[in-house]
Amino acid sequence: MLETKSINNTSKISSFLPSERFSVAPMVDVTDSIFRRMARMLCSQAMLYTEMIACEALVHEKFHLINFKDEELPCTLQLGGSDPNKLAFATKVGVERGYSAINLNAGCPSDKVQSGNFGAVLMKTPKLIGQCFAAMQEAAGDVPVSVKTRIGVDELDSEEFTFELMGAIYDAGCRHIIIHARKAWLNGLSPKENRTIPPLDYERVYKIKEHFKDLKVTINGGITTIEQCKEQLAKVDGVMLGRAIIDDPFLLTQVDEQIFSLPKEQCRSLTREQIVEQMVILGEQIQKEGRAIHFLYRHLLGLFNGCPNSRIFRRYMSENMNQKDASPMVLMHAYQAMLRGSLY
Repeated sequence: MLETKSINNTSKISSFLPSERFSVAPMVDVTDSIFRRMARMLCSQAMLYTEMIACEALVHEKFHLINFKDEELPCTLQLGGSDPNKLAFATKVGVERGYSAINLNAGCPSDKVQSGNFGAVLMKTPKLIGQCFAAMQEAAGDVPVSVKTRIGVDELDSEEFTFELMGAIYDAGCRHIIIHARKAWLNGLSPKENRTIPPLDYERVYKIKEHFKDLKVTINGGITTIEQCKEQLAKVDGVMLGRAIIDDPFLLTQVDEQIFSLPKEQCRSLTREQIVEQMVILGEQIQKEGRAIHFLYRHLLGLFNGCPNSRIFRRYMSENMNQKDASPMVLMHAYQAMLRGSLY
């Protein structure tokens, strides 16, 4: 294992925000502004993430990609790239826009990301990750920057390599690393398969936390319930859930009380019926903004998972929310169909 090193006194050191005790993972084609507005209505404390934004897009002034509304905060802007200067520029743009934190993606295994020489392929050059981080944190000033990565990539999956990878990031000044507890296969597995096929190795993540004493570690991968979150938080500093929120967005209503220990009167612990009512209102707002209703309602298909007649709810939504003239009341009608046990 590597010895931890002290960094140059002039270097910037990242920090860990209280909201990062529980975070919703950045997910391509999912965690857009509409998703984040929905999620924030269910949970006040969790850290939300943008989709991964290529720094190159911001260099080319596509600033609309990172627009957000104040109610989404706290929110982290996740950036993809491998050029420290371009990542520093994109970081500065994100900070000026008011993001709570910035994150470097060094773990996404998609072909598109690989072709741009960023994401999981960066793990093959740990020192470059460190250089990217250092440039980003310098540009961010007092706004914290973190790195999201995995425990290995392709054949580089030994425990020794994991410590080399984390050590390079740590030595650059990073004190918050989000670790997906699987390695990534860059060839032969799809991004979806990369989320399930490589085996989880939580113990290796715990060893990282134990070795780097002042490093804040968020664990990601395979966590699907609040109880599992609590078990992980006994060993690491933060938990990050992704697909579990898509499958069951109602889980977010438990986070304020169960993870952040807020008094009940301060929690957004809505019932499913109350969520339907609130999402119809949000749907009306989104429609007034010129967006089709399905951009919101696609995130709610799992709202009644595990409830009687939930299949009726999903079917009604799927058949009606994509219609050109779909009304925000589609959600209420789907709920009513579920209650009566019949589509129509």
